[in-house]
Amino acid sequence: MKALVLEGIQQLAVRDVPEPQPAALGAFIRVQANGVCRSDWHGWIGDSKRDFPTVMGHEMSGIIEDVMPGVTRFKKGDRVVVPFSGSEGTCEYCQSGQSHLCDSGIIPGRTYSGGYAEYVSVPFADRNLMALPEEISFTDGAALGCRFMTSFHGLVDRAELRAGEWVVVYGCGGVGLSAINIAASLGATVIGVDINTANLDLAKEIGAHFTINSRESKAAEAVMQITKGGAHVSVDALGISQTCVDSIMSLRKGGRHLQIGLTTKKEAGYINVPIDAVVLRELKIIGSLGMAPHRFASMIPMVASGRLTPGKMVTKEISLSDVSGVFDSMTRSAITGTYVVTRFE
Repeated sequence: MKALVLEGIQQLAVRDVPEPQPAALGAFIRVQANGVCRSDWHGWIGDSKRDFPTVMGHEMSGIIEDVMPGVTRFKKGDRVVVPFSGSEGTCEYCQSGQSHLCDSGIIPGRTYSGGYAEYVSVPFADRNLMALPEEISFTDGAALGCRFMTSFHGLVDRAELRAGEWVVVYGCGGVGLSAINIAASLGATVIGVDINTANLDLAKEIGAHFTINSRESKAAEAVMQITKGGAHVSVDALGISQTCVDSIMSLRKGGRHLQIGLTTKKEAGYINVPIDAVVLRELKIIGSLGMAPHRFASMIPMVASGRLTPGKMVTKEISLSDVSGVFDSMTRSAITGTYVVTRFE
């Protein structure tokens, strides 16, 4: 099969590789769409440790070709999404309904060969697949496996966003645009912040009521003016020091900062936080990772009905060989919207 192989830092090549081996209680899936996610960029640029060679890709949808004995919820021909925060089912977090925090997390592109390939073999299929309704395209479905599920869990379950609140989202890439779309659909008034004018225009198309170009304005000050006192919820969807600090400083008293973006090699996991502001304004800092599969029951109907619109933020469907160019654009903050691999060549 064809796959995009990461052979070293910033070294990608389309290769002919063997099909993946069957996984325990797993399903063999023909990939139809795989989103190009910033998390993969982190692996390509060298921010996160990877073993070489490897096949990345964790934002995918496809069709089941075969299932292993013991799989009961899925069969050949089913349309599915592969949530990236997979699990094995036995740890205390899996047992308490928080399988996205599994002690032995099963992540495509990390713990098994990922979606930049024609086929994947997903372990523990009954736990780690979600049915994709016919009303949702494979391209839209790919978004549900990472950026949409991450933003949905973060805003709905972790930050407990309420209608009528102000939300500011720092970083209008894939996960940030998803957060804007979700927040607006839930009745919030949304501000998008980015340095890319095209992404700010796209943010308005999918629900942002206001946008701020942080190259032209001091973002936190602008948010304070627009909201007349600060946002109720702020989201750092990028993970660099400036966006994290600006996000916190954009909050009104009692506000909630939601951290979704992971840091780059420059921050190496640590950011200086304005802790006095956290104390004096009684702010909350909330982390969020992925989403437990059972929560898809609340999100998927919103996509199927058109209330959430992941397709509106897809800039282009591309081939495996185009991914390197997309990563280069991410490095230069020149990427607009999201790109999805639908051609495996």
